[in-house]
Amino acid sequence: MTESTEKALLPAGLRDLLPPEAAQEADIVARLLACFRAHGYEQVKPPLLEFEEALLSGPGTALAAQTFRLMDPVSQRMMGLRADMTPQVARLAASRLAGSPRPLRLCYAGQVLQIRGSQLRPERQFGQVGVELLGTAEAAADAETVLLGAEALRAVGVEHLSVDLNLPPLVVAIASALGFDDSKGRAIAMALDRKDAVTVEKLAGEKSAVFLALLQAAGPGGDALARLSAIDLPASARTEVQRLEQVAALIIEAMPDLEITIDPVEHRGFEYQTGISFIFFARGVRGELGRGGRYSALSDPRDSASNGESSTGFSLFMDSIMRAVPAPAPERRLFVPYGTDRAMLKDLQSEGWVTVSGLSPAESSTAVARRLRCGFVLSAEGIVETGDAAEVEDPERS
Repeated sequence: MTESTEKALLPAGLRDLLPPEAAQEADIVARLLACFRAHGYEQVKPPLLEFEEALLSGPGTALAAQTFRLMDPVSQRMMGLRADMTPQVARLAASRLAGSPRPLRLCYAGQVLQIRGSQLRPERQFGQVGVELLGTAEAAADAETVLLGAEALRAVGVEHLSVDLNLPPLVVAIASALGFDDSKGRAIAMALDRKDAVTVEKLAGEKSAVFLALLQAAGPGGDALARLSAIDLPASARTEVQRLEQVAALIIEAMPDLEITIDPVEHRGFEYQTGISFIFFARGVRGELGRGGRYSALSDPRDSASNGESSTGFSLFMDSIMRAVPAPAPERRLFVPYGTDRAMLKDLQSEGWVTVSGLSPAESSTAVARRLRCGFVLSAEGIVETGDAAEVEDPERS
């Protein structure tokens, strides 16, 4: 390995984004944000780094193991580099925007960095684009976020979209009602998440029937809801299922062509969710396009014991979205010889051309154009293709 190639190596999970994908990602981010703003979500921009105690409070507590930390040389206090933007937006809502009327609709876009990737997402740095709907517990708010995420993904070209609805608190609520302690309840929840029926039976013993029935309830929306409704659940868990039925009905009414599946025992990645949660997928695309759900945002970020305000939202993952959208159309790159009038360049750009200007006189503009990946060149005869020099346009310019 040469010294130059060694210097070009990046840490695992990090990568360079090159043309034309970098421009395409920036365009998709802008279109997603435009969709969110059209629905009344106002954009915020939190910093990359925050003091550790603020970044890892509230919903950020669950992200401690994924957060890079470093010492601030100015204040001598520990800082964290964000692993997820949701806790930051929740902090803004509880501090700088505490006086804003609720429900508060915020959107954001930025890069996050995590300590470890996963098998399905080995990337440790990736772009997040999302929304938070803070200070409302209405079922319509849960439906709004799902519908908005689906609308935005479709708007940027994602096809064969589906959403998986989940109830992360359900298993623990059932376990508690059946007399299991918190530790046993979490163990059962994790076994169900792995779809490990044998371990569930060992942990729950004679009370395992209801948990195994939850495993069988997963599937397409209508069938799954019917199976869930047929299970004899404790009152607290029954309330969660009724809420899920209500939200699913609102989604189906507004977007009947959206494919909905339900997995009542999905738990991984929902460490701070307190209610209905969801994951976006696209057929044939590796990894999740995004995920979200209901959580409790601290009403006072300085007090970890303060009562939170019920909120919901989602984050979309740009690395997965880039795998789900069509490849960008080739740019109409036009080489313009050295000395071309700038007014002419502006006119060409207004017609949709990407102009690449020569920096010195050249014997063959066509040869330079080919080297610079320009499919067209401006000549005295007009605009011609660089491949066979066939004339395609005559701008009739002097």
